[in-house]
Formats: sequence, structure tokens, C-alpha cells
Amino acid sequence: MLTQRLLVAILMIPIGVTFIALGGWPFALLIMAVMGVAAWEYWRIFKTGGYSASAALVVGGTAILVLTRFLLGFREADAVLAGLVLASLVLHTFLHENGSDHSATDFAITISGLLYIGWLGSYMVSLRNLPDGLWWTLLVVPGTGLADAGAYFVGSHLGKHPLAPRVSPKKTWEGYIGGIVIGSLGCALMGALWGIMTPAITPLRGLILGFVLSTLSILGDLGESMIKRQFNVKDSSHLLPGHGGIFDRIDSWLWAAPIGFYLILWLW
Repeated sequence: MLTQRLLVAILMIPIGVTFIALGGWPFALLIMAVMGVAAWEYWRIFKTGGYSASAALVVGGTAILVLTRFLLGFREADAVLAGLVLASLVLHTFLHENGSDHSATDFAITISGLLYIGWLGSYMVSLRNLPDGLWWTLLVVPGTGLADAGAYFVGSHLGKHPLAPRVSPKKTWEGYIGGIVIGSLGCALMGALWGIMTPAITPLRGLILGFVLSTLSILGDLGESMIKRQFNVKDSSHLLPGHGGIFDRIDSWLWAAPIGFYLILWLW
């Protein structure tokens, strides 16, 4: 399992860094693809529980939200989201009229998928489009990954006290604290390195950002675990050996991207 995780990470890291460096359309298309697959996995989890959210709206709407964020920023984003909500209501009302017995719940799942994966995932594009967005993205994304990896390794070797035993039995307080320390120090180090390229990023700013992200992004992991636990699903899919699915890999990003985006705007 560990070998598989490392091999997949070794393959994914240069691909991710390349697309982040390219920015523009290549990065936007990558995020559309990643969030689209994650949205499909999200829909699939609920499908295993007997619900029938709209795959077309969850996946297609997620792609539209990411594309809109890239092309227009936040301008007209509210109109696009409103249109997707209205389309979802019309569709599920029609399906109820034609025999569906849980259309209201399906409607709620469709909307939650659009907001959770599509709206929050679009902040990856917003983060990259900030001034010095290349370097901020190369701080937020790897920093979150360091916190995840640190929590995994510290928890595996030193973990004794469960953090959330019902939601995620293997996570421990020791791993959580280890993730915060490693994520914070790693971001401080990256802040020193990226500061050579831009004065916007400093070791102190890296440390602050790393600490906040490492402290809060685990809630994305726990939130996804909560969804999977209800339906006794271990992984969102089996696309990434040793990691599970795309949704399993981006659950922390869905917190880190908006938190990082607004923290950078508000503090600096």
C-alpha cells in the first residue's frame, strides 16, 4: 500500500507542478477534469445508497462552474450558480412527477455536489489567477499535501489517541498534530524559497498560511469520510492505486483552496 502511494505520488507531482506552472487554459482544463471526475465519484457514492442525483448536472455543472470561474472570475458566477439550481429543481420535479420517490433528497444531493465540488473546487482557479498566483498555488497545494503526508506518517508510527473514531477510525491526535507541525514548517521553508522569486511570499507568510491550512484542511478529509461512512464505502473509486479515487485525493484541497485564497486576499 505504501509503495503504491509513493509511486502514484511520484507520478502525480511533476504533472501537477507542470500544469500549475503553465497556468491559463491548461491549468483550467486540468481542474475541470479533476473536479469533474471527483463530482462523478461523489454522485456514485450516493448512487450506491439508492439515491438518484443527476450525474449530468453534478458533473457537467461542476465543469461549467470551473470554466466560468476561469473565464469571468466571480463576475456572473452567481447567475450561473442560480441557473444550475433552478435547472436542478426543474429536473427533479419532473422526475418526481414520473415516479421517483425521493426526488427532494436527490435534488439536495445534486445541489450539494455542485456547491461542494464545483463551487469550492473552482477556487483552485481563483488561487492560480491571483497576482503571483503561481507561487501562492505552489505554496497552498504542496503545503496541504505535506500536512496530509505528515499526519499519515506520524499517525502510523506514533498514533494512539483517536481523533474522530466514528468518522475516521485510523486518524489520531498525534497524526493531526504531526501534520500541523510538518505542514507549517514545510510552508515556511517553501516561503523562503519562493520568496527568492517574488517579494509577496516570505517565510513568515508561509508559516502562517501553512499553520492555518494544516489546522483546518483535515476537516475536508473528515467530511468526505463522513459521507463514505454512511454508505460503507472505503474509497470513492479505484482510479489511483493506494490512494483510492480523485475525490479521496482532493478532499483537503476543497478546503485549502478557498481558505488559502481568502487568507491571501485579506492578510496580504
